[in-house]
Amino acid sequence: MVRKLIYFSFLIIILSCASTKTSLKQYKGLDDKVTQRDFAGAINKIKKSKDKYYTSKEKVVYYLDRGMLHFYNRDYGKSNEYLTKAENAIDENYTKSISKAAISLLLNDNALDYAGEDYEDIYLNIFKALNYIELGDFDDAFVEIRRIEIKLNKLEDKYKKMAKEYDKSKDSKIEFKAVENRFHNDALGRYLSLLIYRAEGKWDDARIDLDLLKDAWIQQSHIYDFKTPQFDDYLLSSKKAKIDFISFIGKSPVKKAKTLYVHTEKDIIIIASTEQLPEGQQELEGLHTIPWEGVKKGYHFKFQLPYMKERESDVEKVKIIVDNKPVIELKKIEDMGKVALETYKIKEPLIYLKTIIRTTVKGLFAEKRKEEMEEKINDSFLGFAARLATDIVVDATENADLRISRFFPGDALVGEIKVESGLHNIKIEYYSRNGSILFIDDLGEKEIKKDGLNLFNSFYLN
Repeated sequence: MVRKLIYFSFLIIILSCASTKTSLKQYKGLDDKVTQRDFAGAINKIKKSKDKYYTSKEKVVYYLDRGMLHFYNRDYGKSNEYLTKAENAIDENYTKSISKAAISLLLNDNALDYAGEDYEDIYLNIFKALNYIELGDFDDAFVEIRRIEIKLNKLEDKYKKMAKEYDKSKDSKIEFKAVENRFHNDALGRYLSLLIYRAEGKWDDARIDLDLLKDAWIQQSHIYDFKTPQFDDYLLSSKKAKIDFISFIGKSPVKKAKTLYVHTEKDIIIIASTEQLPEGQQELEGLHTIPWEGVKKGYHFKFQLPYMKERESDVEKVKIIVDNKPVIELKKIEDMGKVALETYKIKEPLIYLKTIIRTTVKGLFAEKRKEEMEEKINDSFLGFAARLATDIVVDATENADLRISRFFPGDALVGEIKVESGLHNIKIEYYSRNGSILFIDDLGEKEIKKDGLNLFNSFYLN
């Protein structure tokens, strides 16, 4: 009977730990639908997965996934509906996390409401702006672009505030510090602003945006480490009509888990890894030891740390074909994956230190319970089972938080051409590294006007 109770306890333990593990089952088969450009099918699959895999803690991910898939499906109003829900939920969950930071220090992040990654919060405004442009609403598009600048200006303070709240916890063993924000000027947002100002005839504002756009490559070369596209002709007058293109390729980063270990010596804990830390976490390697008064020598605990991994695109180049003649090749304006990694670095030390503290506190508590149980249990099997159950609880609740939206693109490319006003047949061709055509986005005949904004977006997410 006692052994049956132990087996039942194991089952309860495993089920109770499910809330501390990221579910990725909802994405099975979705990449195939996206590859086939069956965005309506992907949306339906996400909708059916909502109640099973998207809990209330994952509503931000659900809204972002829906919002981006609706954008690709050309449902611009519906896309804005879900991206707005995502933005509101991100703000709500961040406010909630600040108020509970000190008391949540020992909770696995998977058990908390997901407050989004900062690049998600930034780029949702880009796509909301594009949605409004498609809907012919320049005023609301401007509102979204301005929100990007506001968010970037507040980014560093956002995590400094979080660090101070963590420091208030009685379990905090070392001062929490956020990394300096090195991303203040988003080129893609500036580009959209420039195009709208130009279309409205606000040339002084457009020139300011052009200067700031170029400045992104000068001041943020760690992000914009590729050649600056040619923008000098954008504000030159022309008797011809201008057509602008934005192409999105590839997919945004995913999160992976890295296993590290805590070893204890007297009054100190040592962090070790069997492998080199992932790229982007090298600055954390210096934090190998943490003073921990009262800890005994000889304990060993493992923990998982999330990190971002970029996904490569199959696309080597993108060409614009007008009236069956190649015109230009689009140039990269934004490495969205690199922006994701750069903004993640700001809070990465907080995640790292919080995870170490949580793992150590829980591990030490578990060791104490094991020692107490060994004193009370004479049966060797029951003693082993009790110790094993305790270890399962600790290990099962130390899964890395891998929640992240899956359908933002990896890169943005742009270009501009001049044509005579009137009807033109437009195609966007996507080429692989060996020069073969991966996909042709045939936009058909479009009426191009001399005045206003002739902007077309296209995407190939493989």
